[in-house]
Amino acid sequence: MSPDRQRLVVAGFGLGQIAAFACSFYLMGVLGDPIARDLGLPDAFVFGTVSLSLLVPAFVSPMVARKIDAGGGKPVLVASHLVFALGLAILGVAQHGAILALGMAVIGFGMALGLSPTPFAILVTLYGEAARRPITAVALIGGLGSTVGWPLTGWVAATIGWRGACFAWAAVQVLVCLPLSAFLCPKAPAGGPKDEPDHADVRWDRPMIQLTVLFACAWFVSTCMSAHLPRLLAAFGMPMAAATAAAGLVGVAAVTVRFLEFTVLRKLPALATTRVATLMHPLGAVALVGSGGTAGAALALGQGAGNGMLTVAKGVLPLSLYGPKGYAYRSALIGRPAIFLQAAGPTVFAVALQWSPVGALALTSALCLVMFAMTFGLVPAADQRRRPAIA
Repeated sequence: MSPDRQRLVVAGFGLGQIAAFACSFYLMGVLGDPIARDLGLPDAFVFGTVSLSLLVPAFVSPMVARKIDAGGGKPVLVASHLVFALGLAILGVAQHGAILALGMAVIGFGMALGLSPTPFAILVTLYGEAARRPITAVALIGGLGSTVGWPLTGWVAATIGWRGACFAWAAVQVLVCLPLSAFLCPKAPAGGPKDEPDHADVRWDRPMIQLTVLFACAWFVSTCMSAHLPRLLAAFGMPMAAATAAAGLVGVAAVTVRFLEFTVLRKLPALATTRVATLMHPLGAVALVGSGGTAGAALALGQGAGNGMLTVAKGVLPLSLYGPKGYAYRSALIGRPAIFLQAAGPTVFAVALQWSPVGALALTSALCLVMFAMTFGLVPAADQRRRPAIA
């Protein structure tokens, strides 16, 4: 594939990720309150449907990954746009809680089909062990999902209502994203299904367990911070308006560090950048505890930088350690526990924050140190091949 074609594929995948995250992961952050108000539902129920949508991929992602490994990811990615559109249309016509929950469950299925693991797997199919840079580029562009999605959803909802916003995103999926994926996404390389990996070879060895623990802790901390960072900073003495502004630095830091990963840091081993990423949140936490609310920005920047690098690492480390064979299925197994913890994170952290802000921050920082420990003893596949056999 020519460099120009590769750039087009990466750009198309990145734009698709912006739309996918905006109309799923970030949707209720803008529409949740008006939906609850119009349908007469408790806020807890409406936002509980977000947890439902996050749990669906935990059950279906291994099946989706098998499909990707067997026949390539293009049919899966194209189908995701139709599923997203269906879920959004169901939301748009919802008159009571059961239909709302159904719509969010369908959107959750769309997330299993179309969020970052699918384009990452397609890139691995296309470029093998050279997929790190295009994966980083897609993560960089897709990281704008909240930056673009929140204000755009808010503007459309203010103009034509929350139902109109749901239908507008459904139209984007069908009229923009689907043709873009169908046109830009290459088919699986020749040979396809006959080269399908034997998934029995994907075993729970020590490195896989380490990666699973690492990313489960990372996604738990990430959702805790996404849900509670402004409240956490306020608990350390920042005015709420300043805390909210500081929390916005998370996205800035995440996108910035992904750009650095794409340019300056791309020649460093993926394991080294992952190790550094695990320490970013604890360093910000130390600054916040030591200096109080005046260091709120330090925690936000540390969380954003660490999470930005870890998002790339989630796509790159399984490839680096095991190579491209069975990549999608292995990645799905590694990410499955993270989805369950991700759904529980906001509730657990809310209890911890009510008990003690310092204790809540100590919990997330301790998990980051567990993540740091999990980066040791992992040997990249290239180094394993170079290592002489021991009789």
